[in-house]
Amino acid sequence: MKPEELIKQIEETLYSVNINPELVNYGIVETVGDGIIKATGLSSVGYGEEVEFENKAKGLVLNLDEDAVYIVLLSEAEITRGMKVSTTGKILGINVSDKLIGRVIDPMCTPLDEKELKIDDGKLYPFEKIAAGIIERSPVDRPIKTGIKAIDSMIPIGRGQRELIIGDRNTGKTAIAIDTIINQKKLDLGLKRVICIYCAIGQKRSNIASIIAKLKDAGAMDYTIVVSATASDSASLQYIAPFAACAIGEYFMEKGEDVLVVYDDLTKHAWAYRQLSLLLRKPAGREAYPGDIFYLHSRLLERAVRLSDKNGGGTLTALPIIETQGNDVSAYIPTNVISITDGQIYLEGDLFNAGVRPALNVGLSVSRVGGAAQTKPMKQLAGPVRLELSQFRELQSFAQFGSDLDDETLKKINRGRVLTEILKQPQYRPYDEAAEIIAIYSATSGCLDDVAIENVMDVESKIIEFIKLNNKDLVAKISGNKKLDDITLSELKNAISEFRKTLI
Repeated sequence: MKPEELIKQIEETLYSVNINPELVNYGIVETVGDGIIKATGLSSVGYGEEVEFENKAKGLVLNLDEDAVYIVLLSEAEITRGMKVSTTGKILGINVSDKLIGRVIDPMCTPLDEKELKIDDGKLYPFEKIAAGIIERSPVDRPIKTGIKAIDSMIPIGRGQRELIIGDRNTGKTAIAIDTIINQKKLDLGLKRVICIYCAIGQKRSNIASIIAKLKDAGAMDYTIVVSATASDSASLQYIAPFAACAIGEYFMEKGEDVLVVYDDLTKHAWAYRQLSLLLRKPAGREAYPGDIFYLHSRLLERAVRLSDKNGGGTLTALPIIETQGNDVSAYIPTNVISITDGQIYLEGDLFNAGVRPALNVGLSVSRVGGAAQTKPMKQLAGPVRLELSQFRELQSFAQFGSDLDDETLKKINRGRVLTEILKQPQYRPYDEAAEIIAIYSATSGCLDDVAIENVMDVESKIIEFIKLNNKDLVAKISGNKKLDDITLSELKNAISEFRKTLI
């Protein structure tokens, strides 16, 4: 070969080589144990970054030491010592689209309902994201109806609020959340639809299956997404589950939708994070939780928001659930989450066992949004309910010590008993706005004072049915968002009296 031909061939070869190769930051796995991987190298990796092993398994960086990186494994893949691990340059996230509605997935977007899930037009949303600032927000002033009389009247929840549901085991915490999801099927008051996300953390598979079956039976899966990390899943999946649910919610919120996210429950989420932190050798603090356990839940719940109209007007409402031990609301995790949220619905075991369902403790339950998240008729008629119930609880304990009570005291005690009965409600039977107003007005106006306590619930349901059947104009008036005038209240009282005549 001639020298000039050889030179030309070398030049062509050199030009064909990519002179700007992609730089990839690699590391080597040093130790593997309990789902925690220690790797050296990875000099440019960041905290919370997603990394990939050579067998395509994914991991999450949760601790950075001077000479090593600690990675939490997010899949069941087998990782061995000496294996290569590389950075991805992106924060761990989930691919979200409208195709997720009606599906059951795990936090890594793997379908769990035995149907194929292919998201081509999705958008990657990071698990960790800075919450919207004050300038981007609007005040919470629209209700998200639970369909539960006691809550909608005394502890109203607004769209964009964070309302904690707290109580001992088996006091009906999940029941309230599921009833709220089912109630979103009723599109009343001219409000937008609500996309619901139920995030199950550390629960038994059988419990989650029964909840999904109930949502399907009620037709609620048409607008619901279930994110599941069961008790049999790894602590890492349980840790990222609520962040995955929140990221999905933010996708719909930024499209201008109203979203409700239920975190069931954050106690088990804290346990999962404690387990990971101890394995990562983070310094343990109170009750062996790491020092940033408060920040874990605050950065999650701060993302609940009502965006201003300029930013799309979407809302993200959070219903976190916390399980207490022995009614101790002053424990570490409960007090943390109480201080983060905008109020709490406190369910008491003694009331639950006494047959008061929902077992709402009126004294400890509060909504810091309050009447701003109620319609005008509900705000007008539900005002006396909390006061009369509180007076009843006080007089009830006082009456135990003496039998000689004046007529006024006896009247208040009887009214309190009627109200307690009226506010009882079976599970999976949410009420619409009109039914709630009729029921509450029947009790507070004295129309049911002479009814035997054991018959109050039966009479209440018949009154609602009677008025809805025979007074449709009246139902339309009380279902709106206008304050009820004296004429409308008089019509409502006359309708109840008319029904009472049919009982004689």
